[in-house]
Amino acid sequence: MSDFIRQMALQLGFSFCGISRARRLDEEEPRLTKWLKEGRNAGMGYMGNHFDKRLDPRLLVDDAKSVISVLMNYYPGNRTGFASPYKVSRYAFGTDYHFVIRDKLYQLAQRIEEKAGAINYRVFTDSAPVLDRAWAVNAGLGWIGRNTMMITRRHGSYFFIGEIITDLELEYDMPFGGNYCGDCTRCMDACPTGAITGNRELDAGKCISYLTIELKDNIPGEFEGQTDGWIFGCDVCQEVCPWNRFSLIHQIPDFEPSGNWIEWSRETWEQLEKPVFEEMFGKSALKRAGFRKLKNNITFAGHSKRKL
Repeated sequence: MSDFIRQMALQLGFSFCGISRARRLDEEEPRLTKWLKEGRNAGMGYMGNHFDKRLDPRLLVDDAKSVISVLMNYYPGNRTGFASPYKVSRYAFGTDYHFVIRDKLYQLAQRIEEKAGAINYRVFTDSAPVLDRAWAVNAGLGWIGRNTMMITRRHGSYFFIGEIITDLELEYDMPFGGNYCGDCTRCMDACPTGAITGNRELDAGKCISYLTIELKDNIPGEFEGQTDGWIFGCDVCQEVCPWNRFSLIHQIPDFEPSGNWIEWSRETWEQLEKPVFEEMFGKSALKRAGFRKLKNNITFAGHSKRKL
């Protein structure tokens, strides 16, 4: 059954699939507690909610026995010809990954039920109190790097993560052993705002992804000249990671750019109006920031660049 699940996951377009036993992640509790206590979650108060559920999937799915973890590649390479002076994280180039991954996970669950009979399950992709990266490690898929990203030895870190938590008992993969960042500090050295403060330590309040997406207010003036033209998310710590030299270009049509915005000039971005935003980014992850926030990010980035 476990082999069948892995095969079906690959057929559906997932890059990797691993399975781990549902349990409480006791080893993650001290790190999560410390991160929250120090306020490193910044304005993301929800990260402190459902603390026990975040550590124990058995509180999310009754009688849960297995966590099926999947990775899906979204690396676009250089084929998109991104030419805009304002930068958007690669993960947001196409259709919002929540929709794509969730649909694929439901398809996978349906295949499982066709073979195993009715099961109790829920699907997740960055949408509930689940420690996605920790479960990917437990499923043997990779390790959590110095920049807090989940890294695979075969193809780097440009992956979305999803899970099916189920009451189906399966054969489990060995957790990934070791950490292959070594003494490399390229991600720390390259981070424009110094958000990576140590090994697997991220100060979200300084992270450009947080500042341009999660932060509801305008970006504080102290970061002027530091956001490096990013208006939604940031890929710097992945761009400099040596493991991403092994990244392969994705084969998922849904992740292709949703329009010609990748070639927009600075003036086109700055003149963006809400109807065009809705038309161009209606199915994109950029909707998470919203029109007003994106406009504020563009203004901030433009002002910073002109001052530089």
